[in-house]
Amino acid sequence: MSDRLLIDLIDHVAHVRLNRPEKLNALDYEMFQALNEAPARIRAMDDVRAVVVSGEGTSFCSGLDVQSMMRSPEFFQKAFEKIEGGAANFAQHAALGIGALPVPVIAAIHGHCFGGGLQIALGADFRLMSEHADMSVMEIRWGIIPDMGITAALRDIVPRDQIKELAMTGRVLLAKEAHQMGLVTRLCADPVTEALALARDIASQSPDAIRATKRLFDTGWQGSVDEGLALEARLQQTLLGRPAQMEAVQAAFEKREPEFGPASDA
Repeated sequence: MSDRLLIDLIDHVAHVRLNRPEKLNALDYEMFQALNEAPARIRAMDDVRAVVVSGEGTSFCSGLDVQSMMRSPEFFQKAFEKIEGGAANFAQHAALGIGALPVPVIAAIHGHCFGGGLQIALGADFRLMSEHADMSVMEIRWGIIPDMGITAALRDIVPRDQIKELAMTGRVLLAKEAHQMGLVTRLCADPVTEALALARDIASQSPDAIRATKRLFDTGWQGSVDEGLALEARLQQTLLGRPAQMEAVQAAFEKREPEFGPASDA
């Protein structure tokens, strides 16, 4: 098993850490492989209720390791291969696979978050960013386009003209501007600490309701009003009267912390 990703599970929170600090966690073939394997590793863990993704060392991820990739013919052979059971290819699944898990995923961003690293962060449900970090859609500098799921991740976040400008110039955004554009959920002094705190807060709620909430907005946001209303009703019916929902009500009345078992669809 590759050491490019470190994954720990504490109090129902899986902490995924990109582990190539000497290269600012730049993406080489082994990192792509590890990111593709990560969703299965997390699913195999016991009762994961939230995920945090961060980077070891001084940066979240500086993007593609171009020199390494030029020496990796196996990457170019696999990059565009479709992942079984989905629309994403090998490279796209590296960015979107963890975020596609049924539990909330939080990216904790510090240092540089460039190119493919930005697309990994965009695959998460939330992005907490250091006030001193920066971002860039940097692929244009290498004569290529961003192709790791950016069109899926950004369609509801940034106006089309703004992302076109970033993709066509590769300019670097400081944290404040990234937040103002909507690329970041919030700025903070210590994104890893705050991301883990948010993950623990989420993990303390009904795991059934949290999964249903993620599905509601991920699935219903792009559909018609009628489809969204029907999805709300359908998901609510899967929760009402179930053990997790009854425990939430009982704990609220008794003014205590609820004690939830694993999600019913885990």
